[in-house]
Amino acid sequence: MHIGCPKEIKPQEFRVGMTPNATREAVNHGHKVTIETQAGVGAGFSDADYQSAGASIAADAAEVFATADMIVKVKEPQPKERKMLREGQILFTYLHLAPDPDQTHDLLASGATCIAYETVTDDRGGLPLLAPMSEVAGRLAPQVGAWTLQKANGGRGVLMGGVPGVGPARVVVIGGGVVGTHAARIAAGMGADVNVLDRSLPRLRYLDDTFGQQFKTSYASAGNTIELAREADLIIGAVLIPGAAAPKLISKAQLSELKNGAALVDVAIDQGGCFETSRATTHQDPIYDVDGIMHYCVANMPGAVARTSTIALGNATMPFMLALADKGWRKACEDDPHLLNGLNVHAGKLTYYAVGKALGIDVISPSLALKS
Repeated sequence: MHIGCPKEIKPQEFRVGMTPNATREAVNHGHKVTIETQAGVGAGFSDADYQSAGASIAADAAEVFATADMIVKVKEPQPKERKMLREGQILFTYLHLAPDPDQTHDLLASGATCIAYETVTDDRGGLPLLAPMSEVAGRLAPQVGAWTLQKANGGRGVLMGGVPGVGPARVVVIGGGVVGTHAARIAAGMGADVNVLDRSLPRLRYLDDTFGQQFKTSYASAGNTIELAREADLIIGAVLIPGAAAPKLISKAQLSELKNGAALVDVAIDQGGCFETSRATTHQDPIYDVDGIMHYCVANMPGAVARTSTIALGNATMPFMLALADKGWRKACEDDPHLLNGLNVHAGKLTYYAVGKALGIDVISPSLALKS
């Protein structure tokens, strides 16, 4: 198979879909790999690194899209990239379709087969291709939250760990999954007073058993959420419903109940955000003020640490990428039902129920798509 990896063009996105190591593995499996020139520079990989791994270098994205059987990326294809997709081509990347009707309709019109990293599953009910970026985003969230809290950025002017005689910042993490767990660990490590909210009692028990007194846990009822939010300096939104739009957990009306200058970090912004007032921002212009509450809603947070993120993502995606290339998407998905769960679009049909429900589009089952 001919695998192509274009340079990411989303603003301030420095990651790349394939590392030189992934390239070498694909070449060793007998596949041809084409990398757009300078695609890996933001993550610290030169064209020479890819060439030494056996890849050819394309002058532009148009050449990659025109020649490759499978496109491997990081972020969802931008409008100009979507126009270059063609019928029968495989797209393997993050998609986050539920809050993005324009992208969804463009992918349906392309006729391509689109497999989303974020809905591939594993034997334990996890999301193995989302997990590494969730880990990165979770660990970044307290860091960017601490920066947003600085007075020069519009925040309350509160130090995360406090100092002798002055208490630490109060941090509320909504969601106790991968993002929330890593966010709580880092925030607690910075000395903050941390409380994690979740609706799963088994998950709350796990967090208590594993982390003891590092941070507190609470059940995520509406009442508990707003009660803790009123006292918080920093609120981190870390809620995920796989493939679906994120629920809105703090409304615009409730902002008036929060402390003036409090910071909201919405890690769920890729799925539409879990605060009603969230809108996607970039690393170049990451924060904005709504009613005195500072919002940090960067849609590609892991792109800020592009080298770490690229290597972590490449480690996770490589086995699936090789399966798709070695077997073709049909056989690979027949052999691995977890990879089949990643199928979101095929030949003009939507194949992921949560996206169809969010956007009001008819859906066919992935198993039916295999036979079509």
